Amino acid sequence: MIQNFHGHIGDVFAVDVPKSDTGNIFISGGADKHALVWDIRTGQCVQSFEGHEADINTVRFHPNGDAFATGSDDASCRLFDLRADRQVCIYEKESVLFPVNGVDFSLSGRILFAGYGDYRVGVWDSLKCVRHSVLYGHENRISCLRTSPDGTAICTASWDCTIRIWA
Repeated sequence: MIQNFHGHIGDVFAVDVPKSDTGNIFISGGADKHALVWDIRTGQCVQSFEGHEADINTVRFHPNGDAFATGSDDASCRLFDLRADRQVCIYEKESVLFPVNGVDFSLSGRILFAGYGDYRVGVWDSLKCVRHSVLYGHENRISCLRTSPDGTAICTASWDCTIRIWA
């Protein structure tokens, strides 16, 4: 073991490291409803973000490395800006209380994909904070999702025992 990180006061469900070179940091999220930013070199928490009303299930850095998204059991996704040290957007579906289990950005970061417990993928405009479209097809909750490295597709995994590629 190289380093141990202590700071969450509940189970930790998600971690992510930036794709770009933004320094020696990573993010985590968990049952304490907080997303924490860590310094890999010192093992210290350098920023803490709150706003969710339930467990954070997933975290993902924006492609530019200056922001990150979270998905929660409170049925919302949130966008946090590291430089501004605050939440900048909430992505919520009206009258839906299904958890968000996976989030990822398009290559440019303009689109945020969110996999929900209601078997759907929400496609959000990350700047305008509005839902652009919805992808249907799974027959059980989406457990995770990722965009392809070239940005041409997303891959979703589900409790329906399938993996789907969307392009």
